[in-house]
Amino acid sequence: MTTLPPLPMSRPKLTALAREKLPCSPRTTPRSELIKEKDDIDHYLEVKFKGLSKEEVAAYRNTYKKNICVDMLRDGYHKSFTELFTLMEKWEALREAARVRSVFWLQKPLEEQPDKLDHFYYYLTRAEVAERKKYFEDVYDNLYALACYFNNSEDKWVRNHFYKRCFEIAELIKIDGGKKEAEAHGHMGLLFEEEGKLLDAAEHYEAFHQLTQGRRWKDETGRFLNLLACESLLRTYRLLSDKMLENKDYTQAIRILIKASEIAKEANDKKMEGEASYYLGLAHLAAGELDTALEDLNTYSEISTELEDDLSLGRAYEAIARVLQSQGEMVEAITYLKKFVKLARNNFQKLDVVKASTMLGDIYNEKGHYNKASEYFQQAFDTTAELTNVPLMDETKVHYGIAKAHQMMLTINNYIEAADLSSLNSLLSWKETRSSISPDPVIGDPRRSTMEKI
Repeated sequence: MTTLPPLPMSRPKLTALAREKLPCSPRTTPRSELIKEKDDIDHYLEVKFKGLSKEEVAAYRNTYKKNICVDMLRDGYHKSFTELFTLMEKWEALREAARVRSVFWLQKPLEEQPDKLDHFYYYLTRAEVAERKKYFEDVYDNLYALACYFNNSEDKWVRNHFYKRCFEIAELIKIDGGKKEAEAHGHMGLLFEEEGKLLDAAEHYEAFHQLTQGRRWKDETGRFLNLLACESLLRTYRLLSDKMLENKDYTQAIRILIKASEIAKEANDKKMEGEASYYLGLAHLAAGELDTALEDLNTYSEISTELEDDLSLGRAYEAIARVLQSQGEMVEAITYLKKFVKLARNNFQKLDVVKASTMLGDIYNEKGHYNKASEYFQQAFDTTAELTNVPLMDETKVHYGIAKAHQMMLTINNYIEAADLSSLNSLLSWKETRSSISPDPVIGDPRRSTMEKI
């Protein structure tokens, strides 16, 4: 958001007094005192300003909003007045609709926000003057200043109104090589993206990207517009691909992510290129194209290693392990997951530790290595206890309990098969106490029974 300088507006004494009396003043004044103040004001005006005109007295008594509107009309800014009046009507309609839906609506009426009214007056009238002279760049700059000023959660609809106005004006500017038009496409893309209209957003971002190709233009923060266009387009393509994957439209999702990967390479940004490879690999994994998925994820892993980005490298290891697990390559999958756990611990990423430990526990549990499974599930449970994440703690507790039950079942089964005196004593002791049973000391093949030994 652009921070605008204070408006260079000088106010006469009466206007300054009028602002002090606005409803937005922090003090609440009883009605009796207001009537008394009005009498005092009338007496003050009569004594001190005998030559004051009726218009000046009315200007002091009217609301600030009405004075702004009167000034616009009196000074000949009829177009600015029309636009401001339309915005004020919509403002009140939105406030009323919000008040009906919720009693906690805190947005103030526009007449209680004189600073916003000042900005409307200052920039709208300057834009109108510039438009009369066909100085469209100045028109754009003034409208964009208003869009930046209203770039907050409360007034985003006002910002969007001026984004649309900027877009209309930008198409008339022919002397800057298309920079304003490119910026306007970027703003319109953001507008549609926030509204969830991703196809419309992608259309504007594509135009933004096309207009900035080969240009060294920068925005007000010093960022290259082409890089900003690439980031915006990649973000939108990824959101579109997520919706396609949800609908199992794998071909379209992969196609749009391939476009995203090409744009990332064109931007010459390694981190962006790695992210594009990661999401493309996940799409291939969802489509069951495991070898292609592995190639893309290995590319992401190599880029993350080159950038020394441990968090991205951990994500790469986790995704590669999922592909290997789908291919039945459990030993390699375990190797990558152990690397993932180590990176997550080194970087204090406890949620990643839980994820990797749970995946390792699942693999060992499936292979029948219940001791190992129990160890990793306990590790996941202990980490969730540190996080005090109750839902996740309950989930890992269930996994841990199942692994412990499998471990106990295997031990009891081995004791039963052994059928020697020591094993029977252990079983009887467990049956009496129902506490944890001592693990079978024999590792590997099930214990042979006493008859088999003989």
